[in-house]
Amino acid sequence: MGLIDFSIRRPVSVFIFAVAAVVFGLVAFRQLSTDLLPDITYPSLTVRTELPGAAPVEVESLLTRPIENAVGVVNNLVRVSSSSRAGISEVTLELAWGTEMDFAALDVRERLDVLRLPLAAEPPVLLRYDPSLDPILRLGLVGGDGTDLIRLRRVAEERVARNLERLEGVAAVVVQGGLEEEIQVEIDERTLANLGLDVDRVATRLAQENVNLTGGRLRDGQTEYLVRTINELQQPRDLRQLVIAEQNGAQVRLADVARVRRGHREREIITRIDGRESVEVAIYKAGGTNTVTVSETVLAALDEVRQRLAEVDPTLRLMVITDQARYIRRSVREVLETALYGGLLAILVLFLFLRSFKATFIIGAAIPISVVTTFFFMFTSGISLNVMSLGGLTLGIGLLVDNAIVVLESIERQRDRGAAATEAARRGAGEVSRAIVASTLTSICVFLPIVFVEGVAAQFFTDQALTVTYSLLVSLIVALTVIPMLAAREGRGGDLLAEGVAVGVLLAAGYLVARLALRYQTRLLEPRNLLAVGAALVVLIAAALAWKRLHGGNPLAQLGERLATIAGRLLRRLLWLLSRPVVYLLAPPAMLFQLGFEGLRRSYGRLLRGALRHPAVTLLIALLAFASSLLLFPRLGQELVPELVQGEFFVDLELPPGTHLDVTQRRLQAIERRALELDGVAHVYAIAGGSSQQGGVAAEHREHVGQVTVILDQPFSRQREARVMDEMRAVVAADRGLEARFGRPSYFSFKTPIEIEIRGYNLRLLKALADRAVAGLRRVDGLRDVETSTEGGNPELQVRFDRARLASYGLSLQQVASVVQAKVQGTVATEIQRDDQIIDIRLRAAEEYRDSARDIRGLVVAQRGRTAIPLAAVADVVETEGPAEIRRADGERVAILTANLEGRDLASAARDIAAVFAGLELPAGFSWRMGGQRQEMETSFDSMKLAIYLAIFLVYLVMASQFESLRHPFVILFSVPLSLIGVLLTLWLFEVRISVVVLIGVVLLAGIVVNNAIVLVDTANRLRREEGMSTVEALEEAGQIRLRPILMTTATTVLGLLPMAIGSGEGAELRTPMALAVIGGLISSTLLTLVVIPVVYRLVDPGKREDPAAAGRPPATP
Repeated sequence: MGLIDFSIRRPVSVFIFAVAAVVFGLVAFRQLSTDLLPDITYPSLTVRTELPGAAPVEVESLLTRPIENAVGVVNNLVRVSSSSRAGISEVTLELAWGTEMDFAALDVRERLDVLRLPLAAEPPVLLRYDPSLDPILRLGLVGGDGTDLIRLRRVAEERVARNLERLEGVAAVVVQGGLEEEIQVEIDERTLANLGLDVDRVATRLAQENVNLTGGRLRDGQTEYLVRTINELQQPRDLRQLVIAEQNGAQVRLADVARVRRGHREREIITRIDGRESVEVAIYKAGGTNTVTVSETVLAALDEVRQRLAEVDPTLRLMVITDQARYIRRSVREVLETALYGGLLAILVLFLFLRSFKATFIIGAAIPISVVTTFFFMFTSGISLNVMSLGGLTLGIGLLVDNAIVVLESIERQRDRGAAATEAARRGAGEVSRAIVASTLTSICVFLPIVFVEGVAAQFFTDQALTVTYSLLVSLIVALTVIPMLAAREGRGGDLLAEGVAVGVLLAAGYLVARLALRYQTRLLEPRNLLAVGAALVVLIAAALAWKRLHGGNPLAQLGERLATIAGRLLRRLLWLLSRPVVYLLAPPAMLFQLGFEGLRRSYGRLLRGALRHPAVTLLIALLAFASSLLLFPRLGQELVPELVQGEFFVDLELPPGTHLDVTQRRLQAIERRALELDGVAHVYAIAGGSSQQGGVAAEHREHVGQVTVILDQPFSRQREARVMDEMRAVVAADRGLEARFGRPSYFSFKTPIEIEIRGYNLRLLKALADRAVAGLRRVDGLRDVETSTEGGNPELQVRFDRARLASYGLSLQQVASVVQAKVQGTVATEIQRDDQIIDIRLRAAEEYRDSARDIRGLVVAQRGRTAIPLAAVADVVETEGPAEIRRADGERVAILTANLEGRDLASAARDIAAVFAGLELPAGFSWRMGGQRQEMETSFDSMKLAIYLAIFLVYLVMASQFESLRHPFVILFSVPLSLIGVLLTLWLFEVRISVVVLIGVVLLAGIVVNNAIVLVDTANRLRREEGMSTVEALEEAGQIRLRPILMTTATTVLGLLPMAIGSGEGAELRTPMALAVIGGLISSTLLTLVVIPVVYRLVDPGKREDPAAAGRPPATP
């Protein structure tokens, strides 16, 4: 009551506090970052190590196992998995949710620093696999016909990447595609052997002759010189004249034993845009920066970059292929629009119920004040504007007015009884203050169990829980301060509207002042400016004190009154003219609505009396409805998180291992051409030799794989995307020999929906079991793109050395193996510098000496005088097939089977998969388990169920404390199972699967649905206590009194969520399920609460026994 009395006595103070809160909220809103989702950082680290030329088996033994052993004792480690491919080892550490990733990375780095790996191995690179490492922008640089790809790559690196790298928020710019220039020195094996020279001699001379060294300082008289030895190679012609040996007085130059030419590195990847070869530029944002802000910075800088490119070559085009921020902006805009529409619908239903501009204005004021103030608390908590936080705010819009409705309705009843405006505001607000505090606390306490939620559910839940909590707390304060203050003022609605405009003027002025303060905050902090501001404040305070002494009264209060008076005089007539069309338009619907409501109130009175007479029948009907709804539960599918439709998808394609990059490129070109012909396709982006699905930094580079990304025209829809994907499946299926997997760009670092591990050491047996399992899984309905990590094998030329023969020639295995590596793979002997570009000089055998297996056998590996020793003399070269990849998990070899889902839910698919493996006879030492999203779903669902139970328990505790009773909270909790009827029925009708998003809605319901029952029970208790009514009389009277506010609060919440439920824009997959669950549960709970809760109340707390005739007596008119 103290807060309510203060608000009524000091309206200007409340007004000033409200203005300040809104101003701070507006300023905070401008500072909030924008993202698609909360910071869903999947806790994993990847150690990537390269050993060029090594086969998967060698990579496993030399790199993967030692690294696994070293990092296997890291704190909070959940699982270690690895992949060993030709030349590359990747060890992935999955950590517990909530792990501090910076400390974990430091721990891993310390253990890697003491690890001893082969000298030929590159240093391990530690990667963070999370959404912030996906490129936020992919650019494509395309030239005109006949553009030199070496030059195109150089322009991309020098003119594009370097200009973008220095932008704020950009962590890295990665360039791939095109051709990378290098100087190639191709040795003629026969000539070199005839001269008695070897490749090591050539490599040594190249390195020795390409040096710049300082010679120190030399003083000659008064002059001091810097001495430099300039011997750096500049051009290929300098290399050709290089003397590598001298024999019989004749100089042997490099041109005599090798062909020197300007060429390019062996291509690992080829990128194409709309059928034209291009160079890709991928932009990565720095950790902790905002995606939208960085994207806007980069896009703004592209205008200048394009101008510079036009100066270099007018035919060059720099295109934006993908932009994460584009989808994020559209998704956030959709949420803001649904919130706006929801708020307007809530205000409209308020007017229909209240039939008063003044009352509608008073309650409607609670929405902007609460919402805008919530932005300030979001800013201080580090919450971004994302789909989940704004979804919580949209959900809260309907809840925001609940407290205001209850307070104002109570005040209006006091006015109807003849109380003055001030007294009615004091009595009415005080009468329901305890009830609305209890209802708000019950809505908030359901979020406390969030500390027990695990997995991705916790990441999704936190932002929404805090947003709803902040908005409800603010709405409670507004209901107990602003609403009584406005209701206590005598006057017409036009006066209040005019004063509302005056408030808007003050808000705008305050907002502008705050923005200017932020813009010039560095100047304001200067000493002289601080003194000026302080002096200005002193003058203002002195002026206010002088005004008070001369004129009396509070200057701030008089300022507010004068502003309101001026605004009223100027705008009263204008508002009257503008309101006439609205009044004439809404008057007929309002009259019809009122007639309908009166009929409903009378019907409800008869229904309630009948239910109280026949409690057993009423409870039986409710029980049957609840049991029937539970039968729908098995029919509802389950999934972790709904998949987002983003207007683009990719197809990962794989040919048999060993396929040359040129062959892969030709096959992808055929797919590209067909994709560009499909209706609704805007662009097609293709990568041959790699897949960018994990980000360009750690992309998988293998010549036999590729990826085609299809980008649709705007606007897109789920139906159009599904149609184009089906057409693409047909295109890929028509090209035999291609293994394909379809997917969408992921904004969260989730695993594939279906991921199965078969464990065992024997690779051959592991492959056989995986092939049998794949055959069974491909017969399961709804599983698409079934693949196994053991498919195919890498064709290998295994060099098996004979140690006895090596010893007879006085050679070591390491020496000969290094020569083979240098001649086949090549070695970078040195490098030249052109301007600020470093160009490698690669030394290797000429192509005719390494073009086939027979050529490899004839490679010269050593010289004995002028006698050449071929590789075949010391080793056998065997053509065989080795594993393309060796996967490990928790120290064991595994075969990983993956699949996508289409047209069915994850839970039912998992049951069918278990049936397939039940039919497989696994040998001793082999086992299988299901991981992927299924495992994450089980973890999240189990913790969410625990959170729901704890939320209900906390709601009971809060109500027991408020009512000082153990029985009445038990009565109120009957609203929760009644809400499940509507939840399950709505999900079934709209074919929505149970997911983390739906369960979040159910948790919210646990705190929302009890509010109506709280107000109903509190009113019945008050009538019994203060009016001396019997239990039945009090219940009937409470039902009639609270029918309108209960229906109003339910209608405002439901209509506030309606745009969110029917939304079809970007990100609707994350918003709609939760909105439908809350709407369905709230409707069923409200309808049944009005009847069932009074019946349960009477059974639990019958009070004194009444005369049956009295039970049927009509209640007093509210």
